Amino acid sequence: MSEHDANWRYINDVVDESEVYRNARQHALELGIEAVSPSLGAQISVLAAAGQARSVVEIGTGTGVSGLYLTAVSERSVLTSIDNEPEHLQLARQTFVSAGIAASRTRLINGRALEVLPRMNDDSYDLVLVDADPEHVIEYVEHGLRLIRPGGLVLVPHVLRHGRVADPAQRDELTVQYRVLVEEIAASDAVIGALSPAGDGLLQISTRAD
Repeated sequence: MSEHDANWRYINDVVDESEVYRNARQHALELGIEAVSPSLGAQISVLAAAGQARSVVEIGTGTGVSGLYLTAVSERSVLTSIDNEPEHLQLARQTFVSAGIAASRTRLINGRALEVLPRMNDDSYDLVLVDADPEHVIEYVEHGLRLIRPGGLVLVPHVLRHGRVADPAQRDELTVQYRVLVEEIAASDAVIGALSPAGDGLLQISTRAD
């Protein structure tokens, strides 16, 4: 095992997930959903806490793994999560009930994100997590930047695509799209961006507060 692999195994193992997290993660595995890793989930929670995120949007509910990390920040936080698969939403709802999260703190929307997002209000959310339909990631990020308040945060997990984005020889359409996203954010004067290698990569984008 390389030093790099040993480090990543360690930072995942050091996160102590409860049975609720483990069950949600198992359901995701059974459905072929790539849930955020424990280390990435922990980082998302820290960022949400540091930004005092109370109103959160999640694009791609899955079975509720990332939703658990987003709602763990504060009992006052409210999660709006969008997914076009009813089975995903049902399992996520069960996950949140098992975690003791009040129903009033989660709003689960069944629908295509590109149809739901345009109906949501500008400058109304503290954090947007983009974790669905890789082929639409740039459009989702654009919506996320519209939805967050000044100083808010847009997070994009899995952005390194298992090392493909960092390898210039990889030229498939999705990899190129993620690479373009990362490079455009890095070059933009309108936002502040940072790329973390946690999990399979986490792109962090913040608008400039007044």
